[in-house]
Amino acid sequence: MTYTEAVQHKKESLENADESVMKNYHLIIAPSNIEESQRCIETFLSNPKSFNDKSCKKFCTNDDYQVISFRKDVD
Repeated sequence: MTYTEAVQHKKESLENADESVMKNYHLIIAPSNIEESQRCIETFLSNPKSFNDKSCKKFCTNDDYQVISFRKDVD
């Protein structure tokens, strides 16, 4: 999906997510390409507070994005 579609999809996902999902999972926009997505996720994990939806654009070479969720680390 395009970046604009991914932003809308993420917004809808957040609106429909229950509290446990919000508490236990990260939800980010990332490139659909696996290598690009991995770099994006690694950058996000290194500093989540400085990462925003537009941050994923610098990793994507073809304007094809996905919305992904993954479990937060439990300390």
